[in-house]
Amino acid sequence: MNEHTITEHIEGAGHSGKKRSLVKTITWRTIGTIDTIIITRFVTGSWSAGAAVGGIELFTKMALYYLHERGWSSLDWGLEDVDVDVDSLVKKHPVH
Repeated sequence: MNEHTITEHIEGAGHSGKKRSLVKTITWRTIGTIDTIIITRFVTGSWSAGAAVGGIELFTKMALYYLHERGWSSLDWGLEDVDVDVDSLVKKHPVH
């Protein structure tokens, strides 16, 4: 018998891919770095100090977040199982 795998995207289910993790890393760190620059400006009174601190933490925290995200992506803990109606999938994706 010929074995076939039916893959169906289920919104909100599954693991993040590396590309998704990278994009999430970049967008989150952009938000975080802007926050750091503004906070440092208020604390020190200097925009250049804010830019210096923000510039350094941008790269260190981006690397740490990416590793954190990939670690979580490799775990099944906390994910819920989803019941799939196999008959409906076969109708959408007939096996020839």
